[in-house]
Amino acid sequence: MNFEYSFEKLSEKIKVCTTSSHKFGTDAFLLANFAAPLHKDKVCDLGTGCGIIPLVLERDFSPKMIYGVDIQPQAIEQFELSIKKSGLSDKLFSIHEDLKNLKGKLPFTEFDVVTCNPPYKASNAGILSELTVEQIARHEVLCNIQDVCDAANKLLKFGGRLCICQRPERLADVITAMRNAGIEPKKLRFVSKLADTKPWLFLIEGKKGSKPFMNVEPTLIIQEQDGFSRELLKIYGKA
Repeated sequence: MNFEYSFEKLSEKIKVCTTSSHKFGTDAFLLANFAAPLHKDKVCDLGTGCGIIPLVLERDFSPKMIYGVDIQPQAIEQFELSIKKSGLSDKLFSIHEDLKNLKGKLPFTEFDVVTCNPPYKASNAGILSELTVEQIARHEVLCNIQDVCDAANKLLKFGGRLCICQRPERLADVITAMRNAGIEPKKLRFVSKLADTKPWLFLIEGKKGSKPFMNVEPTLIIQEQDGFSRELLKIYGKA
């Protein structure tokens, strides 16, 4: 390993390897909680970064198996360090590949759940950061939301679920991309920092081959007057 890293504790058993290039934020915990796979489910996380979403899914839901896909070599190395440190090599698996090129790398039409915390900014939006790692994480320079949904369509079985988090200004883009890929948006939840502030994030679930009908859930509030909300603390595993 030619990079400095440290481990952050998710539970007594599970540790996540972080670096200045590949770390994680609140949105990863929110998405993992929103996806809520069953114990029998086979899960794939696209653009997994340091592997935070697979590791939280294992901690909180323990599905049958979880794959994490990323195009960046260091991200995959970190994920593999976490898998080894946590003793999860029989359940968590890393795939170093472009999500647009998964044929032969992962079985198609076999997954129950696909998750993705994608780049939030469209490729032509805003000023690109100087670091390539940050460009990949923040901007659609290597893949866009349609690529994510198309990959999920190939991986998911009929009725399988795709769960994504994104910024509210990209809601129309996500819904359009899901429907273009044969994945019908079924559940939507906005996330606000305070009860009286506008949402800064949304969580959306689509089902492959489903009929149109979307349920909008109550807004998830991050902070209350005395600190983090009880729901967020529960999601963090600190309630």
